[in-house]
Amino acid sequence: MARPLSFEIKARSTTCNARRGVVTTLHGSFNTPAFMPVGTKGTVKGILPALVEATGAEILLNNTYHLLLRPGPELVSQMGGVHKFMNWHRPILTDSGGYQAYSLSETNSIDDDGVTFKSIVDGSTVRLTPERAIEVQNLLGPDIMMALDDCPPSIDPTVERPTQPRLAAAARRDSSLSERSRKKKTYDHVARLDIANERTVRWLERCIRAHRRPDEQSLFGIVQGGTDLQRRSWSAERIGALDCPGFAIGGVAVGESAEDIAKIVRHTAPLLPPDKPRYLMGVGYERDLYEAVRAGVDMFDCVLPTRNGRNANAFTSKGQLRLRNAACTNDPRPIEPGCDCEACRPGPNGHFTRAYLRHLFMADEMLGPILVTIHNLRHFQRFMADLRETIATEQWDVFVAKWPVAKDRAPEA
Repeated sequence: MARPLSFEIKARSTTCNARRGVVTTLHGSFNTPAFMPVGTKGTVKGILPALVEATGAEILLNNTYHLLLRPGPELVSQMGGVHKFMNWHRPILTDSGGYQAYSLSETNSIDDDGVTFKSIVDGSTVRLTPERAIEVQNLLGPDIMMALDDCPPSIDPTVERPTQPRLAAAARRDSSLSERSRKKKTYDHVARLDIANERTVRWLERCIRAHRRPDEQSLFGIVQGGTDLQRRSWSAERIGALDCPGFAIGGVAVGESAEDIAKIVRHTAPLLPPDKPRYLMGVGYERDLYEAVRAGVDMFDCVLPTRNGRNANAFTSKGQLRLRNAACTNDPRPIEPGCDCEACRPGPNGHFTRAYLRHLFMADEMLGPILVTIHNLRHFQRFMADLRETIATEQWDVFVAKWPVAKDRAPEA
């Protein structure tokens, strides 16, 4: 049976593991390395699909958990699938709900068979098993869908970290450890990683068996293992041995440092099948993207561009610009000179100034979040386009000179 996804590598770096390619699906192709804007509930908040496409986006991400709760996969299927439902004609990837088992740990429980959620919409009980996760995604109809995985805390959450109190709380609530550990009211991080690794392999096997549309949709497996490189190797070997069209590195950017993220990705990416797309889930700062591309990762998603845009934080090549700051009150410059987005490029009366954008946010006007979101989306697409070009030219020093944030997550522009 012909597969609905193909991956062609067009160029490889000779100085690192970076590669440039094209992924082709039934809804068109996208260039890699690719950044996928997040349309959690079937929309990139506040931005028309045509405007999202105009930023350079060639593939979007939707959230299975949220679409399961509202409006429901059966309705989306009845309306022709998620592409028609949201009026987006290019490829779409859906996650499985595995991350929500981690991020919404206060209101769910996990066991060997699946995850039980308390609905954030109406408080009802929602059961998500590997089979149900695949059934929902088969109904939604994305081009790429993710297997349900068990995403544990990547670092030991019981270690005192004043800035991360939620991790310790998550460990106390974790229902995946042995009965003996629970009775002792202790948290064994190594045991938790092993449980997640083994469970993720079993769940992927169940997802593959449950998949009903393999000629139309491609199912990716997910590697776990926390910051433990040995366990990452174990997971990559077993997940990579299963016959999937692509693979993802999960459980990253859930509490660990940028240095740990880079270490995990540099170790794990080369262990995955070299002829298939590699997807790093949920990672979005430019420095992390840069390191992951050099490690051989092809696909990324993150809410940072849109979430920050709605909160008056604009990304630039030198760092984030806080548009609510008083320094922007009478600043006549665009967000970033030279950017070609709708917010920055000159129009008949010039560009939108930082002063005007600050006014929009201070006056609580909708146009502010819209313009800064568009700028942020374009920023990341420009960043990725320059990375793709650099893979072919090998001019990494030139890239870093143009994009200082690739080496230093600077706080202010």
